[in-house]
Amino acid sequence: MKRTAIIIDQALIPERLRASITALCVVAEQLAMTIARGPLGQSLGAGVGENTDGDQQKALDVMADDEFAAALKGTSVRWYVSEEQEDAILIDEGGEFALAIDPLDGSSNIDVNVSIGTLFSIFETKDDAIESFLRPANEQIAAGYFIYGPQTALMVTFGNGTLHFVMDPVGRNFVLVNRTVQITPRSHEYSINASNYRHWSRPVRAYIDDCIAGTEGPRAQDFNMRWVASLVAETHRILTRGGVFLYPSDDREGYQNGRLRMVYECAPVAMVIEQAGGKATDGQDPILRQSAKGLHARTPLVFGSAEKVDRIATYHDLPEGEVAALFGNRGLFRT
Repeated sequence: MKRTAIIIDQALIPERLRASITALCVVAEQLAMTIARGPLGQSLGAGVGENTDGDQQKALDVMADDEFAAALKGTSVRWYVSEEQEDAILIDEGGEFALAIDPLDGSSNIDVNVSIGTLFSIFETKDDAIESFLRPANEQIAAGYFIYGPQTALMVTFGNGTLHFVMDPVGRNFVLVNRTVQITPRSHEYSINASNYRHWSRPVRAYIDDCIAGTEGPRAQDFNMRWVASLVAETHRILTRGGVFLYPSDDREGYQNGRLRMVYECAPVAMVIEQAGGKATDGQDPILRQSAKGLHARTPLVFGSAEKVDRIATYHDLPEGEVAALFGNRGLFRT
């Protein structure tokens, strides 16, 4: 008989969402096993084409998408949107939910054994598939992610705090380890792809310049930089020990709105982060107040400890002279 993974603490999940969340857990448990086998199984990191947005698809991207869509049948999910599909898919005609998913975030890291994951977002359904997703992100009724790493874990929120579950490697079920995840307000870490420095806007450069300047700069403290190139891994680190993540827009063709997708990447991350006491913006304005302009529309993303996210937003309001000067005397930011 095929074994299925469940969340042990079912009472923490709204009753009407238990079937869909359990279905996600079942597939996540199976994916964790497949990923753990690595090269002992099939070539999971092999390219198999491109998705509708021009990004290369890996074998495991397609496999994960197929398995999640199949598992959600009969769980009251009406509409299904995935990074790997151009349009919304009808799952259950009479379903009451619309679920958006990035089946395998960070798949470029599969072959180098770096943590990857699955992001998902759930809305109340509307009759129209597109309208079910192109709405303010604060209308999500659930959001979360699975991370496949040294531990397989689930971070999820139903609008009343962020819950942390870890998959027991013996029983293969998800067990609650923290019902009140809170991002530490202070951390000396920031995460950004520094190789794109020359393409950033002046406010983003100014913020990073001040971090690099360390104790001799206007921030008067030293910082560490981290960059994993896996959104789930970055999110999990910040939920665990604080800091800030930046994927800004820049002046390259195709990057004017950043590269992360609003519906199934930025919106769920924003909800999970804010329910844990952090903040998430596009650099200036809160993500949760925004609506996507298309199923695969992109947006800049800044999230993490609330004070740091607020500080980055304020850099966009600095006078031009202060922003432009390298390691300038940005008097508002001396602490």
